[in-house]
Amino acid sequence: MSFTLLLRSKKLRFVYNVQKRDVLFLALALIFFSLWISNTSYFKPNMDMALIQGTQTGLQQQEKELLQIKSQTEEKLTGMVLKLAEMQSQMQRLNALGSRLVEQAQLSPEEFQFDTLPAVGGPSTQETAIDLQSSDYILDDIATMLEAMEDKQQQLKALESIMMNHHIDEQSYLTGRPISKGWLSSYYGIRKDPFSGLPAMHKGLDFAGKEGADVIATGAGLVTWSGQRYGYGNLIEIDHGDGLTTRYGHNKKLKVKVGDVVTKGDVIGEMGRTGRATGAHVHYEVLKNGKQLDPLPYVSRKTNGS
Repeated sequence: MSFTLLLRSKKLRFVYNVQKRDVLFLALALIFFSLWISNTSYFKPNMDMALIQGTQTGLQQQEKELLQIKSQTEEKLTGMVLKLAEMQSQMQRLNALGSRLVEQAQLSPEEFQFDTLPAVGGPSTQETAIDLQSSDYILDDIATMLEAMEDKQQQLKALESIMMNHHIDEQSYLTGRPISKGWLSSYYGIRKDPFSGLPAMHKGLDFAGKEGADVIATGAGLVTWSGQRYGYGNLIEIDHGDGLTTRYGHNKKLKVKVGDVVTKGDVIGEMGRTGRATGAHVHYEVLKNGKQLDPLPYVSRKTNGS
């Protein structure tokens, strides 16, 4: 089957025979061309949309990661602020202690500037958001506070030395028993442990009595411990200067706190049985440079130098 294409004018005559297969080929070519044009116009917007959506997803993930980093940083900054506030409270306690000791020792306040607080600052802990740039200021405040605390500690050491050697030197001399009523129930040295039944070293003297009876300081000094300690129960420790320390264990109640200055005979606690104890008594120790000594020679002597 064939088709005849005839073109004719006054001066020209054109005749072309078209076969069936040529017609089919031309039709297919037109169809494929139309599809190509159509697909190109359809896929290009879709490809652009997919690219935009992919970019948006990446930006959202980056935003999520940045928010997480910001939250973690704010938590760390909040912790730093709280630590700074804790250090400020400790500094205030040191200042109060130092001022009290200066007053009790009748020393010139100008020599020990405990009332002068260091210049500190930092963002409020009540703020919901913390400026990330404030971390440098917080670190500077902490460093300043540490330097100030070290300076206060050195002043306290100097003040302790002055007090022990200038104002209460004679009263710091240890004599007598750590109780006003009661009896000596256990000596210093090897004894049968009341709990295990085995021989054990007893590094102090035990004074038994009625629960709630007064426990008294055997010499003047500075309270360096007032609280629980393993084995001792409620323990009081007093620094008498020159490396000499006394301990009073198993108290029912503590009547002094760390930093208090006590004189000989002051009531510092109530007899009890807290800690590793079988009954109401005071476990009394005397230490020289951290080593326990037999307290009996100190208990038995009556006056300074005797």
